[in-house]
Amino acid sequence: MSQADACTPGTLGGQLRVSMNRVSRRLRAQRGEADLSEGQFAVLTAINRHGPMTPGVLAEHENIRPPSMTRTVNALVELGLVAKAGDATDKRLVVVELTDVGRNEIKVTKRRRDAWLTKKLGQLTPEERQTLADASELLTRIASQ
Repeated sequence: MSQADACTPGTLGGQLRVSMNRVSRRLRAQRGEADLSEGQFAVLTAINRHGPMTPGVLAEHENIRPPSMTRTVNALVELGLVAKAGDATDKRLVVVELTDVGRNEIKVTKRRRDAWLTKKLGQLTPEERQTLADASELLTRIASQ
């Protein structure tokens, strides 16, 4: 394949999709102590980012069905990563909030993922890292369109 062919949007798109999926899988494999599924970890980070919320709001936020979110929340409660509390304004509602153990799990997982990526980036030349820095800006622009 010529260099010009490799840079057509269709060809480059396919190559980037495969590469980004592989890197993403490798990053997701770097987990904290609780060895959570990616869906469970996403719930923890959503609560961390947006604050306590009801399971229904959490299900909407994560784009999953409420019964699936209930199972996820219950598993996280059993692990001590989140706690259920009554809503301050409506006692019929349950609010899910992070525990200190849950916050620590997020920190450990992020630290392991950052360490893995830092190690891999350290194996590249400065020029290769600059290429990735440039690509990161472009990917961010693509993602925000």
